[in-house]
Amino acid sequence: MNKTIIAPSVLAADFSNLQAAIADIDASGAEWIHLDVMDGHFVPNLSFGPKMIRDLKPHSSLIFDVHLMINNPEEMIPLYAEAGADYITIHAEAATHLHRLLYQIRDLGKKPGISIVPSTPVSFIEHLLPMLDLVLVMTVNPGYGGQPLIPFCLDKVKSLAKMRRDNKFLISVDGGINEKTACIAREARVDVLVTGETFFRAPDKKNIVSILKGIEK
Repeated sequence: MNKTIIAPSVLAADFSNLQAAIADIDASGAEWIHLDVMDGHFVPNLSFGPKMIRDLKPHSSLIFDVHLMINNPEEMIPLYAEAGADYITIHAEAATHLHRLLYQIRDLGKKPGISIVPSTPVSFIEHLLPMLDLVLVMTVNPGYGGQPLIPFCLDKVKSLAKMRRDNKFLISVDGGINEKTACIAREARVDVLVTGETFFRAPDKKNIVSILKGIEK
């Protein structure tokens, strides 16, 4: 059984009918729901806040994977924890006291993650790996969907896979994941594939999830 986790990103869904989008994810065989929170400062785009996550949570039993692409995440972490996040991922580039924030997330009963943009090396977060449940490697420059995957970012995935050994964090990638790039991401030893337009534009959601997982039908 293929163990790759598929996490469709709500950012690519039709915001006028998000309940239907969540139902599509639930029925597809995907395991997680990825929620990109953007503040218009850390990244050049705005998305949604904790109320939307709170409203969607009762409509799915899947894992809510909340990715905070925001400045000053320490001010907002409690709100997203209360809203129903299961994983809360902050950006290494967005905060000074990362160690403290990871403890804050854990103390709130949530699983802490760190994300790095393409220009940030893995060495920047190496000392924090034992504290993490998730490392999210951005394979595009964050802010907008539909960008092509930046190949050198998968070298970071390979480095993280070698580093984890006794650590139990998952490795996720986000950006440019489609039928072709999912294969090379899996070969790099990714655990979680975040996918947006590839999922929501697919007429057969179960089929695209199987393809991304590398399951032959």
